[in-house]
Amino acid sequence: MGETGWNTQWLLLLCVFLTSLAAATQGKTVKYQTFEEDAPGTVIGNLAKDILSSSGSSRSNFRMMKQFNSSFIRLRESDGQLSIGERIDRERICKHTLQCLIAFDVVSFSKEQFKLIHVEVEVKDINDNSPEFPRKESSLEISENTAVGTRIPLDFAVDEDVGVNYIQSYQISVNSHFSIDVLSRADGVKYAELVLMKELDRETQGSYALELVAMDGGNPSRTGTTRINIKVKDYNDNSPVFDRNSFSVDLPEDAPVGSLLLDLNAEDPDEGLNGDVVYGFGPQVPTEIRQLFKVDRKTGRLTLESPIDFESKNTYEFDVQANDLGPNPSPAICKIVVQVQDVNDNAPEISITPMTSITAGIAYITEAAARESFVALVSTSDRDSGANGQVHCTLYGHDHFRLQQAYEDSFMIVSTSPLDREKIPEYNLTVVAEDLGSPPFRTITQYTIRLTDENDNAPVFSKPVYEVAVVENNAPGAYIATVVARDVDMGSNGKVGYRLADTYFMGSPISSFVSLDPASGSLYALRSFNYEVMKQLDLRITASDGGSPPLTGTASVYVRVVDQNDNAPLITHPALSNGSAEVLLPRDAPSGYIVTRVEARDADEGVNSELSYELATGEPSVFSVNKATGEIYLNQVLSHDVGETVSLTVTVSDNGRPQLTSTAALHFLLIAGAPPSDRNVYQPGGAGDGYSQWDLSVVIIVVLAGSCTLLLLAIILIATTCNRRRRDKSGEDSDSYGDKDTLERGRGHVVENPLLPMHGPEPTVAFDAHSYSSSQPGGFTPAHPGGTDMCSASEDGSEVPCVYDSENTGKPRGNKHEGYSTLPGYGNGKEAVRPITIWKGNSYTTISARDPAFSGKDSGKGDSDFNDSDSDVSGDAGLKKDGTVVIPIGAQNALWACTSECKILGHSDRCWSPTAVRANAAPSPAPTLSSFSTLPKNASMPTDSQRRDTYYQAHIPKTVGLQSVYEKVLHREYDYVLVTPPRPVRVQEISDISIPVYSPTHCPNNDNAH
Repeated sequence: MGETGWNTQWLLLLCVFLTSLAAATQGKTVKYQTFEEDAPGTVIGNLAKDILSSSGSSRSNFRMMKQFNSSFIRLRESDGQLSIGERIDRERICKHTLQCLIAFDVVSFSKEQFKLIHVEVEVKDINDNSPEFPRKESSLEISENTAVGTRIPLDFAVDEDVGVNYIQSYQISVNSHFSIDVLSRADGVKYAELVLMKELDRETQGSYALELVAMDGGNPSRTGTTRINIKVKDYNDNSPVFDRNSFSVDLPEDAPVGSLLLDLNAEDPDEGLNGDVVYGFGPQVPTEIRQLFKVDRKTGRLTLESPIDFESKNTYEFDVQANDLGPNPSPAICKIVVQVQDVNDNAPEISITPMTSITAGIAYITEAAARESFVALVSTSDRDSGANGQVHCTLYGHDHFRLQQAYEDSFMIVSTSPLDREKIPEYNLTVVAEDLGSPPFRTITQYTIRLTDENDNAPVFSKPVYEVAVVENNAPGAYIATVVARDVDMGSNGKVGYRLADTYFMGSPISSFVSLDPASGSLYALRSFNYEVMKQLDLRITASDGGSPPLTGTASVYVRVVDQNDNAPLITHPALSNGSAEVLLPRDAPSGYIVTRVEARDADEGVNSELSYELATGEPSVFSVNKATGEIYLNQVLSHDVGETVSLTVTVSDNGRPQLTSTAALHFLLIAGAPPSDRNVYQPGGAGDGYSQWDLSVVIIVVLAGSCTLLLLAIILIATTCNRRRRDKSGEDSDSYGDKDTLERGRGHVVENPLLPMHGPEPTVAFDAHSYSSSQPGGFTPAHPGGTDMCSASEDGSEVPCVYDSENTGKPRGNKHEGYSTLPGYGNGKEAVRPITIWKGNSYTTISARDPAFSGKDSGKGDSDFNDSDSDVSGDAGLKKDGTVVIPIGAQNALWACTSECKILGHSDRCWSPTAVRANAAPSPAPTLSSFSTLPKNASMPTDSQRRDTYYQAHIPKTVGLQSVYEKVLHREYDYVLVTPPRPVRVQEISDISIPVYSPTHCPNNDNAH
């Protein structure tokens, strides 16, 4: 079976067993021993017997969590038996480590509980390796004057075994001058030193051949041999001497290459070459030491040659010798021990082993797992030592899972609450391992936990009750409806099938009426339904999933049979024979006599059963039928003879679609005699007269139509009220501009105009008043000889301005104002048009409200002077908003200094008098036309020191623009009169006024003026 199939089986098995598991509070450690080189299949132990038997637990299954050493150790999952998987070579997997362990984790699980078991198998060493020397033969030179007791280092042997199987002793061949002393280095390696026991004499014996044997402690013991050739040299009276015979150095493992360890110094009292000292490693120093460290030949400086690693080796021991350059030198030996200090240079390592996994990096757990269920094993390690190697582990991602320490640096990921795949199908967790070094190293690993589905959700219908309708007389096999049920589970657990509940209807199984598609939930009719027989069919449908055991959901389906007009009315009275009946009719029956009553019934319901009666054939002048009741009565007294038969045909119709009708042929046989007294006489206009029935839809339409009518009336009423209020408000606004009688003709009536104020103690004329004639298109000339602007004086001595008739030029009207000409149509029997004051160009002008030829809009050509209102930077000038002129406060006062030309042309640069400044303006009644008097042409006008307004004389008259306006005014043949604005003001009396007077002059006609 393939790996995928094996994992799938395990997944299914664990999903069943882990439903009710509770996690152990801590892991349990079990230790076994085995020897290296044991044959495969050798039994190491049995977990079921060693652990579970003592606790009395039921039968359990086992599974190895870590697969790293699965080739060495095999686990039988049925009973937890451990055995050798393949031959183990201890020296290959553990090297010189004293204790060689193969550690792994096993999970035992049963229906009641599960346990995490940490298994450690110690591989014991056997004496399968002999000691070996690096060289089979070595040479030494010793001076004949060497002192007795001098020690000379020798090559040390190597043994791959450990413990008692390692080298335990050295032996040397028998001789008269030398012996050996066995010592142990800091790292536990044993070595031998050659010791001189007797003085040497080169003339007596010049060389020695010795054999060195290394022996381990195995049984049987194993040995290794090397040959030592010693040459005795001639006398050299002095040898170098180190300051100390040994040094110990602490070196951090992250020390850079070239770091100085020691500065060795050896002294030789000789002179010349005999006193020159050189340094170097001893001949027995291995190549590993020579690659890591360097001794300077001349200075004796010991430096680091290559990087070192505490995790590889933490102690180095070697000899450095010093020789002079004389003949037959005798070296001095200094022992160096380098202790490597650990630094935090390794980040923690994280290994996550899931309980069940098909895909790498993803752990699977059933959604039915209980709280504290085991999910995965997190193992951490750090190659550093001490605090640098202590690891703290943390789990992030979701509070449904947490870490629980199993043993030492291993943790279990366990669930903290019930799980639901339908809510959260997958968890993305983060495992963070951080050591306690300074600075600390951190390792982050992402891990995914995926929930496997359990059949924990029953199918749910889209609604508990389905109400459907099917028209009667359907064809067998007709589609009725489809019910839908959903199951949020996955796979077969979420696959829904449908079936009908086994019930009976009208003595027959429900399955004989309808059929149900088990896959789609579609209902079909198996027979034609008859509303008159079966009005509703009640069904109960069950939806089941494919889980084990399956879960179900139910829904009710009410199939309502809809009536069709498939039954014609059946006439029950009078009894018909072959569609006809004979009825006796008294000859002397009066008019209105009810002869008989036709009765019928319809098996349908509703409108399909509503019946109406009509005469199909017969004498309508003699007989009539009540459409609602079917009563047949006489319209008149019969004139037929006794024994005669009068026939008619009555039709009975229902109100269905299509309409069905039944017919009855009635034969009335006239008999002698009067009708019975108990027989009813039809009363026209009574309750039974005619047949009327209100249709509900007609009632609704009538009600809606009435509501819409009322709403429309309300809208019209509101609109009318608002229009009336707006008109009243407009009337009030128009009244505020002046009294309606301002322009009345006749004596004693004057025009109020605040723009023509009064000056001096008595009413005077501030401007010249001129008339004009339409017969002079070229310009303006005085209309009366003498050129005066005043006509007659009033009784109080004041003169009033003359008003001339445009039809009769030069004829003043005097005080009567007989020829007074106002705006067109004003006061002459036509509809009065109120003159309005607007802003025209750069000044105010008054025109007719109906005159389309003039506009109060600024020309926009920049023809406004600095003194004009639209050049005023003070912000007090009139503003134009939405086409409506807003006259600012004081605008009436600002436009008081006008010539008479302004009355016709409107205010412009030509007719404006900017130097005439009104001082201390105050409200006063508007001056009238009758209050003007002659003033001096030249006068002085005091200025108000309190006013900041400064007016400048306009220097550039705009004659061309005014000429076109003259022509338009002359063509219209009427005057423009300034209308009184609201709130007239009055200027305080002043004694000195200087007003420039502008009189219209005749200008040549310019056709191109515009």
